[in-house]
Amino acid sequence: MDVWELLAEAGAERRFGAGDVLLRQGDPASHVLLLMAGRVKALLTLPDGEVLLLAVRGPGELLGEIAVLGGDGRSATVIAVDPCVTRVLAAGRFRSLVRSAGAEDELLRRAMRRLREGEAWRAETAALPAGPRVVRALLRLAVAGGNGPLDVGLGQLEIGQAVGLSRGVVAAELARLREQGVVSTERGRTVITDLPRLRALAASGRRSV
Repeated sequence: MDVWELLAEAGAERRFGAGDVLLRQGDPASHVLLLMAGRVKALLTLPDGEVLLLAVRGPGELLGEIAVLGGDGRSATVIAVDPCVTRVLAAGRFRSLVRSAGAEDELLRRAMRRLREGEAWRAETAALPAGPRVVRALLRLAVAGGNGPLDVGLGQLEIGQAVGLSRGVVAAELARLREQGVVSTERGRTVITDLPRLRALAASGRRSV
């Protein structure tokens, strides 16, 4: 039995509706969640009140393990994008199982690698014009799939939070993509309708025209 199966078997099921807060920034790290179904978004609120969207996570992800293993408070707020099914493990039980499986260092390395990748991505996109930023954000934040319609699950504000752009700028870039048939949008939702074209725009580094 691998570590994920071990943890999932020991956890108790907990369900969340779309928009529910799973973990809140600054709260004590009392438990860990295993995301079994659905998607969540991780948000960081800076001291000046600015909100950054750090990532969108899907099934198979551990949530809150960094704070539990590091002994700190929650570093970000995690909110359900879709209805979610999780397994919850108390912090002490989680640490005990991870220790017995000899996976503590592995999980810490995985978590830190995930954080570093996010930081590197934000540093890279910060140097790009608005169009390529939005294109790359859509690809990064969407759950992997085929070449058909792909629901990103996020609106203009959240995409802007991911790449440091205003809602108005993101709206203008999405409008260009929409005119090309690359995306469709409605309130609080963006759907990729032409994934190959979006990938081509990201690879070229050009804005939509």
